[in-house]
Amino acid sequence: MFQDVEIRHGHFFCGLGGGGKGFNKARPVVGNKRAKFRCIGGIDVDAPGIRDFTKLTGVAGTVLDMFDLEQYIAFHGRTPPPDWRPATTADIHRAFNNEHPHIIFLSAPCKGFSGLLSQVKSLTDKYQALNRLTLRGIWMMLEAYKDDPVELIVFENVPRIATRGRHLLDQIMDLLRAYGYAVAETTHDCGELGGLGQSRKRFLLVARHIDKVPPFLYEPPKKSLRAVGDILGKMLLPGDERAGPMHRIPALQWKTWVRLAFVEAGSDWRSLNKLQVENGHLSEYLIMPQVHSGMLGVNKWEENVGTITSRSMPNNGNFAVADPRQELYSSGMGVVPWADHVGAVAGESMPSNGKYAVADPRKGDIEKTHKNVARVVEWGSHAGTVTSGHGPSSGGQSVADPRFNQSDKWKDGQAYGVHAWNEHTGAIPGQQSPGQGAYSVADPRRAEGRAAFSKYAVTPWLKNAGTVISGDDSGAYAVSDPRHGGPAKHSNEFRIVPWEKNAQAVTSAHGTGQAVADPRGDGPSFGKYKVTAFTGTAGTVISGSTTGEGAFAVADPRNGVNREKGDNYLTAGHYGVIDWKEHAGAVSAAAGHDNGRWSVGDPRSGATGTSAPSDVPENVPRLPALNQKIVCRIQALDGTWHRPFTTLELAALQSLVDPEEMLELDGLSDQAWRERIGNAVPPDAAQAIAEVMGTTLLLAWSGETFMLSAQPIWVQPLVIGLSVDQRGNPQ
Repeated sequence: MFQDVEIRHGHFFCGLGGGGKGFNKARPVVGNKRAKFRCIGGIDVDAPGIRDFTKLTGVAGTVLDMFDLEQYIAFHGRTPPPDWRPATTADIHRAFNNEHPHIIFLSAPCKGFSGLLSQVKSLTDKYQALNRLTLRGIWMMLEAYKDDPVELIVFENVPRIATRGRHLLDQIMDLLRAYGYAVAETTHDCGELGGLGQSRKRFLLVARHIDKVPPFLYEPPKKSLRAVGDILGKMLLPGDERAGPMHRIPALQWKTWVRLAFVEAGSDWRSLNKLQVENGHLSEYLIMPQVHSGMLGVNKWEENVGTITSRSMPNNGNFAVADPRQELYSSGMGVVPWADHVGAVAGESMPSNGKYAVADPRKGDIEKTHKNVARVVEWGSHAGTVTSGHGPSSGGQSVADPRFNQSDKWKDGQAYGVHAWNEHTGAIPGQQSPGQGAYSVADPRRAEGRAAFSKYAVTPWLKNAGTVISGDDSGAYAVSDPRHGGPAKHSNEFRIVPWEKNAQAVTSAHGTGQAVADPRGDGPSFGKYKVTAFTGTAGTVISGSTTGEGAFAVADPRNGVNREKGDNYLTAGHYGVIDWKEHAGAVSAAAGHDNGRWSVGDPRSGATGTSAPSDVPENVPRLPALNQKIVCRIQALDGTWHRPFTTLELAALQSLVDPEEMLELDGLSDQAWRERIGNAVPPDAAQAIAEVMGTTLLLAWSGETFMLSAQPIWVQPLVIGLSVDQRGNPQ
């Protein structure tokens, strides 16, 4: 029987409550103690987000602006209204219902640190004010609970905060240490922690109060990333009204649907460069609407048929059926097995009108019952009767002769044959050219240095040469001279002098024989076309290099943004289509079909689309105008439907909703929903973090300072941060 131990958690910058929902699901166990997580509140400036937080976590959130006056003016560009005031520690206590939290989760706004924002824009006063919320939020939390410090603190943000926000992180870490915390920072992938259908890299700073929490914090077990199809395949088809408004398909311009259809799954808009466009038209493909619903359609045996009309013909609807009862029919061209009986013999028993053919197994009597046309008799068998017309096409008048390799028994048939050196040749006839028989020999004497077999041969240095004749280039008239490294007897073309050796005489025509093996390649003066490592320092930046010297290139590992000549976009992935079996990238706050890989190659048939207008006459196909916004389905080249993710599907990829359930967020705006979904902490990843933190707290409260575990301790910097007293006192 487990003893439940309550662990309370609160959330700063909580958003719609993804982190809080995930923490509530955690149930770690240590001995007979089982943790039961309870959310005591959340703080955010966004009122719709707080209403979502209340619904997802089961506890009321608080709308609270964490800006100070200077930050407010810098961000909004105006003074605050008369009723505005900066938040205080008393506001934080009220937001958490005056209860003490054991864990605080902070997910400060990341827009100013994100790579989606240009470096220039991130340095403006507006976004610098937003970035400083990280430091202010930590400071206010520490001040609010300085008399009873929070046991564990988790700070989460985008990875680029480690560079763009380095000065803020250094201040945060100094501040935490001053309040008695051991601190460490690292990165993690939410997708691997929660087993999500997306790869979501995040920055993580963890702090434990040294006096209250001595045990290790172990790393959450990593899971495999899931394919988007594993998640989306459990959901209702896009556009199904039973899934609610969040599952509606975006209405896109017709030309956008066409673009998506021609983007290869797993690629992006660059796939369109492969198309041949002439005068604005595709020269290789033709797009035609399906004017007639179900023309030549075949119904499944177990499904119902559509309405029967006055002209129910196969060529104007689904008026054919896949009938599995083939045994009830005449079976034209049917073949009866040898062991079965035949049906009734009718007046016209022909193969084309019934099962009037038989699978005859008696191939052993084939020479008695058939003409044996083009038949080949085995070597050990007898031939059939020799008739007057004994050609291969008139019976078994050919034989499989095994004597093909016995060249001494043949006078012909060995054109271009080559005899072994130790075998005799056949009879020499009047004409004995290689094309008429085995009149060539494999002569092994080429390696013996004979003059007749030494054309272009190279004589070893210690061997004698063959006879020197007057005018012949077919002998061994070259020598392998080992003296290349000795005195300068040769021109030494392409010779490289070792660094510690002396060079030869410098002549007026000093070509490529004057090179040196220079070990100083890492020096500042030897960097022509050099590529600097991403983690290394560059050489001095000068005003202009006319000779090409200088390490002015870098090995950039950030291949997520792969710009090429002719690219018109600042980031990669526009109009990108994800394969059904692949995982998605991190769901961002502005995920759209035209700003990243936010479309999917959906292989499921039957998804909702638009039908042709009822007033379209027969045989007059029409396509929408280029800028007409519609919902439609175009079958892509890979046979799937390339379409944008619905808002509900993005929420499912974030693990905010079970794929088989519905989700209703506050408001009616897809744009607002997507922003809150993209900013959310995935609940499944938060649950994985809460599990290991809960285990650590249960150990601490049980008086344990160590637990043997097969799981690795959470990354090396975190080992130091969470298990060693960084003031010098062992824990």
